Amino acid sequence: MKRIRGARAAASLCGILLLLACPPVFAQTQPDSSSTNYSVDQVFFGAGSQLSACSTSYCSRQSAGDIAAGNIAGTAFQAIAGSNTSRDPYIAFSTSGGTTDLGTLSVAGTATATATFAVKTYLAYGYTVVLASNPPTTPGSFTHTFSTPSTPTAAATPGTQEQFGVNLVANSTGCATPAPANFGADPVQVPDNTFSYGTVAANYGTCGKFMYHKGDTIASSTKSTGQTDYTMSFIYNITNLTPDGQYTFNGDLVAISTY
Repeated sequence: MKRIRGARAAASLCGILLLLACPPVFAQTQPDSSSTNYSVDQVFFGAGSQLSACSTSYCSRQSAGDIAAGNIAGTAFQAIAGSNTSRDPYIAFSTSGGTTDLGTLSVAGTATATATFAVKTYLAYGYTVVLASNPPTTPGSFTHTFSTPSTPTAAATPGTQEQFGVNLVANSTGCATPAPANFGADPVQVPDNTFSYGTVAANYGTCGKFMYHKGDTIASSTKSTGQTDYTMSFIYNITNLTPDGQYTFNGDLVAISTY
């Protein structure tokens, strides 16, 4: 039985964020309403709110009785309602999962792993998350890189096909044949789907189907959004022709927000 060492594999994810779409754009910081005779820094309609409530020791913003709050969007615009809304755009991106050692891979079974990341963005036209790493590779003068499906593909029968792939949904033994054990999870909208709108790219959103292509978009949103938690599911298959060695995969993701 052929065995192959697969160390520091799937779940080591690094996040690279705050890359703006080209050409670069900048948040407007001048007063919202102005003419040659006046300027208004911030405006609200309603009662019970103050944009700057200050004493000698502190300042605060106060909100009471707002008739609308949160994101309002149409096909050609979007706005953030509420008297206490920030005018500073941002993207927040975090990853978890640490380093996973898959031990010794075998032709007798498919190895799996998971890692998670979370994205949210504000005052933006959405975001994309892009794969930025090569597949698992052996270091040194002789290198070998895992084969990857170019289209969404079910996990191969162990030992018949070398394969490395990912998806971002829950996988179960009932959705593809053959299939590894149940693992992974669907995206979670935080606090719920009325505030968060992140989605998985079609090629990475089918239960039991996996692929990997550096540069692919795997997740996105088309407008400002609360947090979406994603789970990446990884599969590894080897054959008797896969060269022996220690394979490493350092998973880099790039989150890009459009303003």
